[in-house]
Amino acid sequence: PYDEVYAFLLSAPTPDAVIAFRPSEETQTRVHYLLEANRSGTLNDDEQAELDEFSRVEHFVRMLKIRAEQKLSA
Repeated sequence: PYDEVYAFLLSAPTPDAVIAFRPSEETQTRVHYLLEANRSGTLNDDEQAELDEFSRVEHFVRMLKIRAEQKLSA
């Protein structure tokens, strides 16, 4: 999940672009699948690790967006 964020950050995005950043459709589909499997209790260990990794990436991106909003409002 980090590759998508790395590629985005290497493009030197503006604060507005950081705020507008959204994961790819493929990533969104995968996360949706993992969340559904988690709700139904059918995640295997590898999928649980993948979901945990997506959660860490999501937290990182949220923090970036907060910083970008602060920069724009300063």
